[in-house]
Amino acid sequence: MSATHQEQQASSEELFTRAVELMPGGVNSPVRAFRGVGGTPRFIASARGATLTDVDGRTYIDYVGSWGPMILGHADEQVLDAIRGALSRGTSYGAPTALEIEMAEEIIEAVPSIEMVRMVNSGTEATMSALRLARGVTGRSKIVKFEGCYHGHGDSFLVKAGSGVATLGLPDSPGVPASVARDTITAPFNDAGALAEVFDEHGADIAAVIIEPVVGNMGCVPPREGYLQSVRDLTRRHGALLIFDEVMTGFRLARGGAQELYDVMPDITTLGKIIGGGLPVGAYGASREIMNMVAPAGPVYQAGTLSGNPLAMTAGLATLRRLRDRAVYEGLDGAGRRLCEGMNDAAREAGVPTHTNRVGSMFTMFFTEAPVTDWTSAARSDRERFGKFFHAMLAEGVYLAPSQFEAGFIGTAHTDELLDRTIEAARKAFRTL
Repeated sequence: MSATHQEQQASSEELFTRAVELMPGGVNSPVRAFRGVGGTPRFIASARGATLTDVDGRTYIDYVGSWGPMILGHADEQVLDAIRGALSRGTSYGAPTALEIEMAEEIIEAVPSIEMVRMVNSGTEATMSALRLARGVTGRSKIVKFEGCYHGHGDSFLVKAGSGVATLGLPDSPGVPASVARDTITAPFNDAGALAEVFDEHGADIAAVIIEPVVGNMGCVPPREGYLQSVRDLTRRHGALLIFDEVMTGFRLARGGAQELYDVMPDITTLGKIIGGGLPVGAYGASREIMNMVAPAGPVYQAGTLSGNPLAMTAGLATLRRLRDRAVYEGLDGAGRRLCEGMNDAAREAGVPTHTNRVGSMFTMFFTEAPVTDWTSAARSDRERFGKFFHAMLAEGVYLAPSQFEAGFIGTAHTDELLDRTIEAARKAFRTL
């Protein structure tokens, strides 16, 4: 029996037992370990459309979407055909390709603030590079981030981070030097007054403010009306750069991302997820003046062996070209409204207190009655009750993010029938609580 066949016959329980002996926590990214909800993670055998099938043969309606990239659904035939064609020509060259130019043109045409772009290999790499660029441009050292926002696992960002750090109850990370932490200032999200106080005290030393314009890493938390413009005004007044981390929101909330949706232009934008069509990718972009500071045009060094990888560029282009149709976003918004209204009704019928935030096709149902506008209010959620709900939904064939502090995602493959099945599953799940 081949090793592959043996793995296909193994259960999730058996695979996890093997995995914990070979990888920290049995996973290659922390939230996958189900620590926030308990139990054994499901090992996935395949995916198609809006569904996942695990090694135990169970199929789930998927609202994780590989944590955001699968806006067209899993194994989309047009994307797969494009990848097959690219694969036949080789997987990596370490030299320029026309595909990189086409991807740059696609991003620059869509994202309002970007005039030049640099491709990298992950969202974390994009945010780390954007931060280095901001420091190089301004000659300053300090950065401001927001409590509960996660920008990847770079040292500067693991101070009061959200996402997996919040799920595991780790406010900071060992291994981050105190000297790095001292240059990272945190402020509460959605509080322009608090940010103004930070600038009053440290303004001359702040290189950049980095923000998720719609937070996805303490759950989905939208900005209050006028908040992003206040942040933009403060940074401009004090000579700091504004970085929008649109790794999650780019091409998700609108073709031009959150900056198009809210009409606020950052100095630097980071992208990822959707622009790779499901393959590893990242990017950062800005004005010509700022980007010409990046090597080899300028002195700020950044490089990457697999940057602009032809497979990722091909999958990304096949995806982004489909998203030129603005009707796609109208459909996604309608699907999000249908799902969230139905799940809210199910919660009310069962007498379970919840509060749902949604922006377009991003959403989170928080197990708290009060509005969620920042990390403090998100952290009041009943994590134990969420864990019970998560497993009840799993039993009903619905795969949600295994953490209260993650956004869910809807794609074009989520049909009305699948959305209605999800709502009915929620009714049953809420009754168990």
